[in-house]
Amino acid sequence: MSPDVDLTVPLPGRHALRAWLLSLDSRLFEAAAERNRPSGEPVLPRLSRSAHHGVLWFATAAAVAASRTPRARRAAARGLASLSVASLAINTLGKRTVRRPRPGADPVPPVRQLKRQPITTSFPSGHAASAAAFATGVALESPAWGAVVAPIAFSVAVSRVYTGVHFPSDVLAGAALGACAAFAVRGMVPTRGQVVPPAHPRAEVPALEDGEGLVMVVNAASDTADRADALTDFLPGAELVVCEPADIPAELEQAAACARVLGVCGGDGTVNAAAEVALRHGLPLAVLPGGTLNHFAYDLGVEGPRDLSRAIKQGDAVRVDVGRFTSGTTRGIFLNTLSLGVYPELVRERERWAPRIGGWPAGVLAALRVLRADRHPLEAELGGRTRPLWLLFAGNGTYHRMGIASGRRVDLADGRLDVRVVHGGRRPALRLLAAALAGPFTRSPAHAAVQVHRLRLTGLAPGTLLAYDGEVTDVDGELTLEELPDGLTVYRPLTGSLITRQSTS
Repeated sequence: MSPDVDLTVPLPGRHALRAWLLSLDSRLFEAAAERNRPSGEPVLPRLSRSAHHGVLWFATAAAVAASRTPRARRAAARGLASLSVASLAINTLGKRTVRRPRPGADPVPPVRQLKRQPITTSFPSGHAASAAAFATGVALESPAWGAVVAPIAFSVAVSRVYTGVHFPSDVLAGAALGACAAFAVRGMVPTRGQVVPPAHPRAEVPALEDGEGLVMVVNAASDTADRADALTDFLPGAELVVCEPADIPAELEQAAACARVLGVCGGDGTVNAAAEVALRHGLPLAVLPGGTLNHFAYDLGVEGPRDLSRAIKQGDAVRVDVGRFTSGTTRGIFLNTLSLGVYPELVRERERWAPRIGGWPAGVLAALRVLRADRHPLEAELGGRTRPLWLLFAGNGTYHRMGIASGRRVDLADGRLDVRVVHGGRRPALRLLAAALAGPFTRSPAHAAVQVHRLRLTGLAPGTLLAYDGEVTDVDGELTLEELPDGLTVYRPLTGSLITRQSTS
């Protein structure tokens, strides 16, 4: 035994350690109260008050989402979801588990104190938890926006000690809990960066270093001029053709006659038209999102000019499936979805109102008008039986749920039609809502889902509406849907974790 150890002196126990930590916490609080920071007096108390009830973070989320990029919107939504989880945990468990009184405000100069002192317990800090949860959630989806939000979150956390309403340990514990809440949300709803598309044969396409050989047809009605102009900053040799919707088919044909790569900037309907031309001419397609939803471009991983230009410069492309429908002399393709029933009516109603009130409000109004109207379900013969249907949805590829999030496609070349049916019956709104919440792989008396390579329906009444990629047409009699595997070559950014192999064809 070492002669330096004195067994008569008791080692510090748990209570002694706790007392020492509390004493350290109090000394740090008093030191912060004594420090004079004139620059913080007009800012930090106001910032602390603005974070009451999450008001600051809702306003910040609105500002981030106003940038109108999909990544920014996802970051804002993830930040608010993380904040909600953190607030729920703090208010239901944290504050009730450790009933620590607030620090005395006497050491804090009156000019720094809040006008209304909090009455809840001190540990942990709810403001620090909300700030850390929001900032971490934003950063997990968009590191760039996270870097913008982080100083604000840090300032809010510091303000809670600066104004004398929390001990430093309250703030540290709250911030740690908030960050954990953001990671818990990511566990339930993975970020886009976590979901890696499966490997597919890499298509052989030209790598255009400066964009020469790319002809990009731009839908002038999609408010995409700035985005298309930004593409030429990355690819100065690209040619832009801006045209009105009525001129798009002719301009696409002219572009295909002289281009090495056919490009398109617009919504899903415009992209569908370009895909038809690219298939007919055997050209690779470059898609720049420029519409309201942009499902195809976003599922490809193309969110803006930077993503697309990188893929074009490096010659990164893959082959994706194409859905095809045929009904008599009517035929076409779909890159995203095709539907019969109430949805085509909703699309037509939305197009009627969109020029007056905008796309998203028109969609909400159209849904309310269509679901409230007195109508009968669609009649179609499917699988040898005539069935009443409120909705038949066919996706080009399987639509997955990411945790509790809404569905999206990870694999654009799985060779499957994702078919979902909502059976006819009373209360169509409730049946449609139940089918939307239930997910893709469920069966019930109200709805069903299957995955097939080909589907045939008969007995459709003349004038039956069919919607595909945001467009609407009429069909009657027989309708055949089929998947064209690897039918279209498209540019897409390939991440380092996406393993590709050379095409064998």
